[in-house]
Amino acid sequence: MRILESSLCSAFALALALAAHAEPSNYEIHARLDQGPGNVTVTGTGRVIFSQHPFYGPADSVVELKGGGGPTPFPNAALNDRGGPSALKLDSVLGLRAAADGVVWMLDNGMRGGMTPKLVGWDTVSDRLQRVIYLGSEAAPKDQFVNDFAVDLAHKRIFISDPAGGADAGIIVVDLETGAARRVLQGHPSVLPENVDLVIDGRPVEMKDAQGNRVRPHIGVNPITEDVRNEWVYFGPMHGHGLYRVKAADLADDQLPPAALAQRVERYADKPISDGISIDRDGNIYLGELAENAIGVITPDRKYKRLAQCPNLSWVDSLSFGPDGKLYAVVNRLHQSAVLNAGENASKPPYFLLKVDALAPGLAGR
Repeated sequence: MRILESSLCSAFALALALAAHAEPSNYEIHARLDQGPGNVTVTGTGRVIFSQHPFYGPADSVVELKGGGGPTPFPNAALNDRGGPSALKLDSVLGLRAAADGVVWMLDNGMRGGMTPKLVGWDTVSDRLQRVIYLGSEAAPKDQFVNDFAVDLAHKRIFISDPAGGADAGIIVVDLETGAARRVLQGHPSVLPENVDLVIDGRPVEMKDAQGNRVRPHIGVNPITEDVRNEWVYFGPMHGHGLYRVKAADLADDQLPPAALAQRVERYADKPISDGISIDRDGNIYLGELAENAIGVITPDRKYKRLAQCPNLSWVDSLSFGPDGKLYAVVNRLHQSAVLNAGENASKPPYFLLKVDALAPGLAGR
């Protein structure tokens, strides 16, 4: 079956490459999963950890893929036990990142259990809880959907993307020393969704509103990453054709007036509708091209090109580098979930964890 899949996708990619005068793609299916994944991160020691997407109602919010076996709860079963009384329990984790100091940060939006959104840091070196940071209502409004983030140990900050309700999309800056969180760039064009629909395989992505009407969601800032030198933070709306950037030092500066910060944001490049992103040591920015079942890259000349295209690449949600230089990515077919398919669940396993040949190595966990 694996040989057949590879052959079919290679033929598909080759036909597309010949049509576009491009190189054929190169990726492999690293693992087949029974539960739809959310985001993935890989530690400096090679531990592969990923969230299980809340849209699929998983028993365990975060799991680790261990050699030879299936996913096991990360960091343990107790922290994933949503039936417990503790506010520390993991409820609805999407974004997670392994930092260079060995701490895996997990971003829990708390939406399934109606819990306060929080960041949970687990020290994989000492195997213990490192810290919990709660995001108050001033930083994360009622319609928050805190999703992805970048960890910046140089500036002692975490930068979180929050598409919220659309018009109130913004970025949350968390101070790792004090735990204070503040919301910036709310309503700025760089975080707002554009009026563009996502259409996959000829079918528009639709949700049902409270009255049961079909609506086409337009989601604000979602993809976010930071270069390996901790100089620039790159971000943009999911439903949008622009990728933006701002200096990490400016984003971290809580004394910089909002108007001044807004003026320092620049439009970096064109991009397709996309979910997660990652970046390598040479400044190549990788993303999933959702509408085309593809993975693409924005090169340092600010041009976008497609790296891989195949029916297997059906909603590439998140990307992260491992210490082996490979780019890991998850495929979860989220547009076929009941939430994004007007109430009808058409999504079936297996889902995929991929390893992609990148143009250059990246920083593990980023």
